[in-house]
Amino acid sequence: MTTKSTRLRTDAAANHAQLLEVARETFRGEGLEVSMSEIARRAGLGVATLYRHFPSKGDLISEAFAAPMGECVGMLDDALADPDPWRAFCRVIKEVCEMQAHDRGFSAALVSALPGTSNFGALRDHAELTFAELTRRAKESGDLRADFSTSDLMLILLANSGVRAGAGDQAPAASRRLTGYLLQSFRADAAAPLPPNVALSLDVAAL
Repeated sequence: MTTKSTRLRTDAAANHAQLLEVARETFRGEGLEVSMSEIARRAGLGVATLYRHFPSKGDLISEAFAAPMGECVGMLDDALADPDPWRAFCRVIKEVCEMQAHDRGFSAALVSALPGTSNFGALRDHAELTFAELTRRAKESGDLRADFSTSDLMLILLANSGVRAGAGDQAPAASRRLTGYLLQSFRADAAAPLPPNVALSLDVAAL
């Protein structure tokens, strides 16, 4: 009985890992629109097995991207430790856009309202607070234009999403050029009046 029980647990763990690996790779290249049944098929497992491990698609997405979200939070925390507020702010914008250009699924997960069944949501909340603090510091130092809003991050992601969708294999290079243009426009010494802020939230769309 013990041997059988151990084998069942080992099989379950292997299935869990296989589903996560397939989901990560599929979402990374194709976005979050891929169905649960297709994920199960690519993993060589039944849909019932998939739902035993992940009761909803949100659960699967949350766990699949918990590690990249943790890396994103680590990058933000490192930036927060930088004594140069403008350099720290620029680093975050560049690296977030770089991640988006390379990983379609993660960028969509980043702006999706996901269930609190993993630490993904807590990590994202931490990331938002850290970005807000980086923004405050860059404004206080006089480098970042005073009318920049943390919700403008969504505008950046939307613009970068269009580059990623339309530039094909050149998406990473095109994304870096777009980011360069945007960061120049964010400088306080280049500021000119803008139209009213639209206050987009991170949950407004799946990119």
